[in-house]
Amino acid sequence: MDCDCHIHMILDGVYYKDAIDSHKSGVRTDLVRQRLAAYREAGVTYLRDGGDAWGVSLYARSVAADYGITYVTPSFPIHRKGRYGSFIGRGYETEAEYRALLDEAEALQADFIKLMVAGLVDYSVCGRVSCAPLEGGEMARLVALAHERGFAVMAHVNGDRAIADALRAGVDSVEHGNFMSQETLRLLSDSGAVWVPTLAPAANIIHSGRYSAAVLREITDRQLSSVAEGAAMGALIAPGSDAGAWHVFHPTGAADELRYLHTALGGSTEEILRRGAEEIRRRFRRG
Repeated sequence: MDCDCHIHMILDGVYYKDAIDSHKSGVRTDLVRQRLAAYREAGVTYLRDGGDAWGVSLYARSVAADYGITYVTPSFPIHRKGRYGSFIGRGYETEAEYRALLDEAEALQADFIKLMVAGLVDYSVCGRVSCAPLEGGEMARLVALAHERGFAVMAHVNGDRAIADALRAGVDSVEHGNFMSQETLRLLSDSGAVWVPTLAPAANIIHSGRYSAAVLREITDRQLSSVAEGAAMGALIAPGSDAGAWHVFHPTGAADELRYLHTALGGSTEEILRRGAEEIRRRFRRG
């Protein structure tokens, strides 16, 4: 397809700390332009970034039109201090601090808000997430405040209860969304939120030797089954590779993700993903 609905321009698919450090003294404009040119060559014309605290995604958005690419970003992801997300985003402890971050996002002309709702998938044990999620009531308040400003909300979230709480809070997209139960998949379908299941991060490292191949296959197979089941329920699903994550490279992550999604969706892949991608393009631009 001609889109990747979840990337991280600041990351390089090798080692996140070094990738981030390379931009801390100023955006590496050469790297950003090289990657945008590579996306153009791959036929990708739409990119949705997860944001960063150093302005890399904002710079990418500012020059993407030079490459025939529509580029959207939240500017930076927002996390609760002490929870997952400090390595790449901006944190809050109080509602006043969260409102100040919304003010900053507005000033930077962010296209949407990204909330770090829960942690990463633990690749050593299928079904485990790296840290506790936000509580449902807090999540609902954060989403409502963003919606009041005209922002759609992209939610980084894993774990069945956290995903269900995020959907009830009214998030506009579920990013990753590992370990959903059938009940939560039904809630996803009924909610109208778009799911970006990012299969590539686990599937691409099955043979890396860093984690158990059996566990990674179990995580991947469980997500593939959920994608197939969600699609059968009518859930909106869009392609997003998490490009920049370990072993998910720019721009080849998009092709990797499409290949995995085809395993789950078969001959209906293009039509199902087209619907989801259209919703992402429509919703994730302010106003």
